Amino acid sequence: MQSNISKEVVILGVTQSGQTFRPSDWAERLAGVISSIRPAPANPGDHFSYSPWCVPNTLQGQKCVIVHIDIRAANVMAWDFLMGFAKDNDLQILEVKE
Repeated sequence: MQSNISKEVVILGVTQSGQTFRPSDWAERLAGVISSIRPAPANPGDHFSYSPWCVPNTLQGQKCVIVHIDIRAANVMAWDFLMGFAKDNDLQILEVKE
């Protein structure tokens, strides 16, 4: 049986009006802010990597951040920050269906 529940959301670097969001490194900056929020305790050197729950990427030629919904249960303030960032900047949010 397949679930229609999204496991991830994508914050796309495109506004609702279709404009490319700037600065060009916004996705890396946003994921960097969330990098310390992890599903397991941090290991030595983890401060050099992104959280597996919030990863910068590219989708259809546009910068994006892929956010796993498990971050919401682990740290609701981080989830609210990410969704608030998208809303405040009028960015498109896409649900990823499995």
